[in-house]
Amino acid sequence: MELRVLRYFLAVAREQSISGAANALHITQPALSRQLMELERELGVRLLIRGSRGRPVELTEEGKRLRLRAEEMIALADRTAEEFSEQDADVSGVVYLGAGETEGMRLLANAASRLRKRYPRVRFHLYSGIAEDVTERLDQGLLDFGVLVGESALQKYDYLSLPASDVWGVLVRADDPLAKKECVRPKDLWSETLIVSRQALQNNELTGWLGKKTEEMNVAASYNLLHNAVYLVEAGLGAALCIDGLADTSRGDLCFRALDPPVRGQLRLVWKKHRIFSRAAKLFLEALQAELHPEQT
Repeated sequence: MELRVLRYFLAVAREQSISGAANALHITQPALSRQLMELERELGVRLLIRGSRGRPVELTEEGKRLRLRAEEMIALADRTAEEFSEQDADVSGVVYLGAGETEGMRLLANAASRLRKRYPRVRFHLYSGIAEDVTERLDQGLLDFGVLVGESALQKYDYLSLPASDVWGVLVRADDPLAKKECVRPKDLWSETLIVSRQALQNNELTGWLGKKTEEMNVAASYNLLHNAVYLVEAGLGAALCIDGLADTSRGDLCFRALDPPVRGQLRLVWKKHRIFSRAAKLFLEALQAELHPEQT
């Protein structure tokens, strides 16, 4: 299975047209069709449902599965090529970072800025997702580093503890009764309509604090990243259990109230054990360590 042919297949999936993909790839349509048929024969499955009378090309279930794998393989191949093209005298390349929404990203941003001032050809790619998404990409070699909260999965990775922690609380409208409290206690939420992160639901992160199972609570919605969930809070759907510092409360229409007793999550930068870093990734880690310990630089 050649990477070139996988790139052809992804172009067809993107364009939803063999002729359109052929134009984008600057090859003839018959040549592209032949390559696709050979790929189907090699895998022993049908990948495409070819459209007729101007209808778009569709992927079969096997084609959808191959698209996901092909994207991963192409991304990894491109990363490998980038790493070997780097030269110590003129460092370049991309550092791949993954994290959920967290104020801890400020530390990584400062380190990235420090590194770019010295090596302006180094670039960064940020991937946002929940811990499950980040660890999956770490394991596949698609990320250099990930930011994780708590102790989960640390046995799989090397890590650097960050001098920051996520503080859990509740985001509510300013006219919500909870906004009048200095902090929020478990019983305050037992009868509330809640909007909860999918990761917190899956991992039962707040079950112990709440004193109830999440299925016993009135959960109206779940979210991956908080940005869009803020609109649900503004619309009056409920109170969002979330991390402090992620939503703009400066306008006065929303407010954040921390949980009491406090719930905090220690932040760590993690990377795959025995990973051989690119030059750019290695320098980024050194820049972050310098950011955390400036007295040693």
